[in-house]
Amino acid sequence: MKRLYIAFAGVVALSGAAAAADLSRPPPRPVYQAAPVVFPAYNWTGFYVGLNGGGGFGSSNWQAAGSDDISGGLFGGTVGYNYQFGQAVAGVEGDFDWSGIKGTTQNACPFGCQTSDSWISTVRGRLGYAADRYLPFVTGGAAFGNVRAGLPGFAQSSSTQTGWTLGGGLEVSLFANWTAKVEYLYVDLGSFNCGVNCGLGLVTDNVSFHTNILRAGLNYRF
Repeated sequence: MKRLYIAFAGVVALSGAAAAADLSRPPPRPVYQAAPVVFPAYNWTGFYVGLNGGGGFGSSNWQAAGSDDISGGLFGGTVGYNYQFGQAVAGVEGDFDWSGIKGTTQNACPFGCQTSDSWISTVRGRLGYAADRYLPFVTGGAAFGNVRAGLPGFAQSSSTQTGWTLGGGLEVSLFANWTAKVEYLYVDLGSFNCGVNCGLGLVTDNVSFHTNILRAGLNYRF
């Protein structure tokens, strides 16, 4: 019996020592996990203004002298409004660009028959799909321009033409309210009768103007 008491006392002593050792240990440090950074989805709704620039290339057809290639740069301003519903974005955009697009042909025109455009303006609807900060879009509407035709350096006829345009592009949010875009537009300004100033002595000569525009732009949204 005495040995049993001694064994029991030893177990109690060991248990107490183990408990004391556990109490002396510092508790484990809690593990903290950083909260995930969540960026709010970009909203394309709002008015915006911007600048754009690029170039155009196409053709001008003279009824008597045939077709000639035209090309040149352009630069101007943009204003528009977008409204986003779900992931669809609908808007309207207008722009006015100075244009240096021109070309000359010498077919049946020894001194050269030149077609040029001094400015181009468009008023278009836009429809896009918002993939957060990326907006691919299609666009189309009315186009306007001042087309001139005649002998370079001599009398020329000019006409403010109304036509149509169709194209598409991609706009990307950069930071804060700034966005950048690239776009393509096909512009058809129809044709006009340039009269005796065409230099061919043909009062019935018609001149047409068609151009492909590639340009980039920078917009600020309010």
